[in-house]
Amino acid sequence: MSRLQQSSSVDPSQEELEEEEAVSGEGDEVMGEAEDGEGYTSSTPTSTLTWISWFCSLPGHEYFCEVSEDFIEDDFNLTGLNAMVPFWKEAMEMVLDVEPDEDSARVPDVSIVEASAELLYGLVHQRYIITRQGLQAMADKYENATFGSCPRVYCQNCYVVPCGRSDVPGLDTVKLYCPNCHDIYVPPSSRFQGVDGAFFGTTFAHLFFQSYRELAPAPFYKSSTAASSSTSAARSPRPGSDGGQADEETFVNPNPYGGQKRAAGKVYIPRIYGFRVSERAKSGPRMMWLRMRPEVAGELDTVDWRGRWVDEEGGSEFEDDEEEGGDRPMEDFDPVRTGLECISAEPLLQV
Repeated sequence: MSRLQQSSSVDPSQEELEEEEAVSGEGDEVMGEAEDGEGYTSSTPTSTLTWISWFCSLPGHEYFCEVSEDFIEDDFNLTGLNAMVPFWKEAMEMVLDVEPDEDSARVPDVSIVEASAELLYGLVHQRYIITRQGLQAMADKYENATFGSCPRVYCQNCYVVPCGRSDVPGLDTVKLYCPNCHDIYVPPSSRFQGVDGAFFGTTFAHLFFQSYRELAPAPFYKSSTAASSSTSAARSPRPGSDGGQADEETFVNPNPYGGQKRAAGKVYIPRIYGFRVSERAKSGPRMMWLRMRPEVAGELDTVDWRGRWVDEEGGSEFEDDEEEGGDRPMEDFDPVRTGLECISAEPLLQV
């Protein structure tokens, strides 16, 4: 009898435990259904990662910056792009992580929409990086050496920025522009060969250094200063000593609108058995002048407002071709009036 009473006393407690486990199991199933439901609210690989962040994190897309969704949602920033991007509506929904409509079944393949979304984001990116927010985002990448450095030896690892040779997509891949030698180069890695150069455009690289002049090299260079600085750096125990930093801080460009960074202006000189090859020879280094800089900033004033050399007396090199009024400074130059004078002086064609 005692065993029967003990078993009867244990049974209610076991039933309560089984009921609690059943209730907890139902709760787990409800939570699992809720989590599964949240997974379908986004078209991105994960619910927390947006399409823009995912796209910029892909290998070979390190040059891209993340464009804000407010910029993409502004119709003014998208002017003219709907005629260049196929499946415009579906691509916009994919970039902004918007649930597609029911009539999206007319799209033959998702890969087509992905290509259109990449084209759309690239063209919007071209316009975004020339805004204030875009320039600041690219400046952060520039200071972190995300774009790499110039492969030219005498540029001394000057940082480069991405650029394109055309604003029209599909013509050329992205290139790297060096502000020191003013030349463009192919990216060192092959993973960037699939990035269209139009996604960065022809304006960004030069507008970037016009906006951040402290990052642009100065347009003049004195070789003696560079030689002394290189000698002092060689004598110092460490190349990054305080002396080199002090020499960099003492550099001042008198023109506040020019580059405020010391330029690396040394030019390679070809030699044969120690003798320089003449520039005037047919085999001479005739392209050297493209990378030469004047020694002092005052030599930059020897060019008039028309881009012609000015002699010591203030006259132009081609005085015979000048008009009767002579050269005028840029402030007094009226392009509208000059254009009207040219039109009135042009003889009429008689058919």
